[in-house]
Amino acid sequence: MPIETNTDFEVRSLDSICINDSELPAPWYSNIKFIIPGFLFGILLVKSEVISWYRIQEMFRLQSFHMFGVIGSAVVVGMISVWIIKKLKVKTIQGEEIHFPKKPLNKGQIYGGLLFGFGWALTGACPGPLYAQLGTGATVTIVTLLSAIFGTWLYGLLREKLPH
Repeated sequence: MPIETNTDFEVRSLDSICINDSELPAPWYSNIKFIIPGFLFGILLVKSEVISWYRIQEMFRLQSFHMFGVIGSAVVVGMISVWIIKKLKVKTIQGEEIHFPKKPLNKGQIYGGLLFGFGWALTGACPGPLYAQLGTGATVTIVTLLSAIFGTWLYGLLREKLPH
C-alpha cells in the first residue's frame, strides 16, 4: 500500500531541497521541549472541563452552551489564524511557504464525521483529550484509547475499500 502524505496543508521550500526538522537525526531528549506545552495544554483541558464526560453529555443533549462555546472559540481562532497566514504570507521557521490546497467534500467525510460524533457521544471522549482523562485518573478511558487505536488500524486496513 503506498504511503500518502498529509494534504491538509503543504510546506514548500524556497530552496530546491527541503529538510524538515523531523527528518534530521536528533537525540531522544530533544523532544522533552514538547512535554511542557503538552502538560500545560492538559491542565487547560482539565480546568476548562472540556474533558469532562458530564460536560460532553450536556453538549450532546443540548443542555449547556459550555462545550459549544469552547469549540466555537477554537474554530474562530483557527479561521483567523489561517486568514493571517494567507494574508501576511507567513512562512515556517525554516522560511518555507505555507499553502492550503482546496479539498473537495466527499461522502466518506460525512460518514467519518458521523461515526466520530457517535463515538464521542457514546464514550464522552475524542482522541486528543483521552490522555488528559487518563492523567486525571479516569482509567476506564483505556478502553476508549484502545478502541481508537484499533479503529485507526482498521481504517488503514480498509481505507481503499471505503467510499471516497
